[in-house]
Amino acid sequence: MIKVCSTYSLDDLPLETKGRVIALGLFDGIHQGHSDIIKKTVAIAQRDDLTSTVQTFRNLIKTDGGSLYTSEEKLKLISDLGADEMLVLDFDAVKDMEPEQYLTDILLNRAVADTLVMGEDYRFGKDAKGDVGLIKEFAEANNIRVIVVKDRFHESTGKKISTTWLKQVLSEGDAELAKELCGGRNYSYSGYCAHGKMLGRTMGFPTANIIVPEDKFVVRRGVYVSRVLLGKRVLYGVTNIGRRPTLEEAVNDVVETYIFDFNEDIYGAKITVELLSFLRPEEHYGSKEELISAVNANKTQAMEYIKNLI
Repeated sequence: MIKVCSTYSLDDLPLETKGRVIALGLFDGIHQGHSDIIKKTVAIAQRDDLTSTVQTFRNLIKTDGGSLYTSEEKLKLISDLGADEMLVLDFDAVKDMEPEQYLTDILLNRAVADTLVMGEDYRFGKDAKGDVGLIKEFAEANNIRVIVVKDRFHESTGKKISTTWLKQVLSEGDAELAKELCGGRNYSYSGYCAHGKMLGRTMGFPTANIIVPEDKFVVRRGVYVSRVLLGKRVLYGVTNIGRRPTLEEAVNDVVETYIFDFNEDIYGAKITVELLSFLRPEEHYGSKEELISAVNANKTQAMEYIKNLI
């Protein structure tokens, strides 16, 4: 059973007298490059009997479609990688700090850093003036180790793996490539199954719905083959992500999943919907009959994909 790492803000971060190994970064995508940094942090902490801490932020300025993961989803992913702690800093409170102040007040004095782990292009502080070179100078003066983890490149294309590229891939609906960039982890949406208008049930395909949070990234709207995690059960289905233009043109994006061979009442249950493969863009159909026909065609496609998968 995987341990869930503790989550702290700067104000409630416990005093750690033996020191921390701290992973530095935004860690929005938790892609392969991010995983390399976190795994290195955990390995050093375990070897040297220190505390492994992953530093992240909340209230980030979002100009590119929102965060790839909610705070709860990020906590699970970081826990899965074995970290002891997640230190969540308020971006608004630190964005105007000079790099030297950030290093001294937060990492040295408050977090008691023994070792700092980061990627090659890590930037921080006011106007992103701080860089790896500055960290190395500060660390040498304060007896702190610095570990710089090399960038991770995609094997087939040779392109550097980054959050920006991951978002681009997801905005194009390429669920398979996104999985590669994340080291074999499917991109997913998690939440509590919400009540809808039950229109799908009247048409023969009842759905489990998750409302996408306003600050979470929305992939290319359309229909996907999906895997659904419900407790310890693994189920499969077809998922539409979007505004349901044929039925209602919803205000918020909805992750709407027709689970195969499943007819249980799971309203209020926590589910995770993993995207496996893109089938078609979201479309407006002229009638419910046309929509039913499209869903049935997508079901056939999805079941063929799943048969080859498992």
